[in-house]
Amino acid sequence: MSNRLYRMMFGIALLLGLYFDALPVLYALIALAGFEAVTNLRIPRVVSKLRYGNTGDPCEGSLGIPFHARTAFEAERGWRLTVAAMLALGVFAYPEALWFVPWFMGFAILGAGISGVCPMFLAMKWAGLK
Repeated sequence: MSNRLYRMMFGIALLLGLYFDALPVLYALIALAGFEAVTNLRIPRVVSKLRYGNTGDPCEGSLGIPFHARTAFEAERGWRLTVAAMLALGVFAYPEALWFVPWFMGFAILGAGISGVCPMFLAMKWAGLK
């Protein structure tokens, strides 16, 4: 499983959870992203290891741009941490005032899954994350 497919499925699940106002789905997505960010046990990496015997392409999603890593913290892990934090902020802290944040994130993550280009991931790579 690639990170691109994972993002597409995550975006679809997020948008369906928001559309049907299914809070348990949103809580599960926040918990999943947070768990993956903290433990670095990512679903695409585990599935690739089980199916193909490798952990996938480490340069996937960077558009062939040679980024210089200034830290050992992975950009994919940072992406998941940012997604969990922003979703939690939009769902828990200020749901009436920030209702657009989860919707924007859902469409952005779905678009990143479809196109294979995630601006947040690229920004984290540019900032120096591995």
